[in-house]
Amino acid sequence: MKRTLIVIALLLGGYLAAFGQEFERMVFTAEDGTELNYRLLRPAETAKAKKFPLIIFLHGLGERGTDNDRQLTWGGNMFLNPVNMEKYPAYVLFPQCPETAFWAYKDIPASFDALDAEEQMPAPFKAVKEMIDTYLTYPDIDRSRVYIMGLSMGGMATYDMVSRFPEIFAAAIPICGAVEPSRLAGIEGVSFRIFHGDADTVVPVRCSREAYKALKEAGVKVEYIEFPGCTHGSWNPAFCRDDFMEWLFKQKKSRKYLR
Repeated sequence: MKRTLIVIALLLGGYLAAFGQEFERMVFTAEDGTELNYRLLRPAETAKAKKFPLIIFLHGLGERGTDNDRQLTWGGNMFLNPVNMEKYPAYVLFPQCPETAFWAYKDIPASFDALDAEEQMPAPFKAVKEMIDTYLTYPDIDRSRVYIMGLSMGGMATYDMVSRFPEIFAAAIPICGAVEPSRLAGIEGVSFRIFHGDADTVVPVRCSREAYKALKEAGVKVEYIEFPGCTHGSWNPAFCRDDFMEWLFKQKKSRKYLR
């Protein structure tokens, strides 16, 4: 009995040690002076790799603010999971969109039939791009394994960022997002995995279906997973998939697409 308790204590100690690693509170200042709150998770201290993937997570409308906390509501625990931290070490960035902004657009789109790109990226979203560029200078970040994902508003931003800068990303996971399909025609070297619920009443499921069709026609590597009966919270079943992290970390950008 005593030996069993010791083993349990050791296992629990290891679990707590891994969980003790947290998202650091950070602020990024862009060239134009825009300040962007974000949280940073570094690779697990036990990781032995010399280079690590960079992951950018773009939250939805409900997580906007200035508290530098709310953006971790969905997805944060997935990266803090001790098993994932040990098996999939990475630099993970969770920027927070200000309360009055809307990532890739100046405001909430009036219609999902009119999602043309903004000529100039909104200041907070431009700051996200500058922040990515800054991290790409880190010598221990693997530039062939840069991943971006987002849900709802963040799903729209995921499409927007990749359509503007496809040379940066190896993989993209837009969840219940939307995009003007014609913007996906010039994307090369990025693997997509799209998720959506077919009962979504906030962002119509046709948005993901049309994006999937456009990517397929463009010859882009894409997988589309639709959840029957699921409403807007399709990120929940997406994050619970056993292969969510496995698929992501398998993606690597071919050298011919790197710049």
